[in-house]
Amino acid sequence: MTNDPIADMLARLRNAAAIKHPTVVMPASKLRVAVARILKDEGYIEKLEVSKDKPQPMLRVWLKYDDRRKPILSGVRRISKPGRRVYAGKADVPWVQHGLGVAIVSTTRGVMTGARAKRMGLGGEILCYVW
Repeated sequence: MTNDPIADMLARLRNAAAIKHPTVVMPASKLRVAVARILKDEGYIEKLEVSKDKPQPMLRVWLKYDDRRKPILSGVRRISKPGRRVYAGKADVPWVQHGLGVAIVSTTRGVMTGARAKRMGLGGEILCYVW
């Protein structure tokens, strides 16, 4: 049992990329699947799959590496934590690594990248930064 499932997910991805594992398996939830889909759309992971296991579905993520076997996902940082939530208005959604990274934001219209939230004129909870 973990109190912060997103931090657990990011730690699993960071650790697997550091030791060059091809896949990572973790318990699935709607929020974890939404974050994984954003990572796939942004090109940080190769693919994802949600199994229909009972009682807990599992999320399998295939990590992406370049031709020299260096992970594409070079860094992640959890921003909003259970003990300290961090919110940003539509004008305050941050850029990550001068536009080279992605901020993942939970808005009233779902989980999306910071750039997409800015285009839609939405603010929300800043979940994490990925670069």
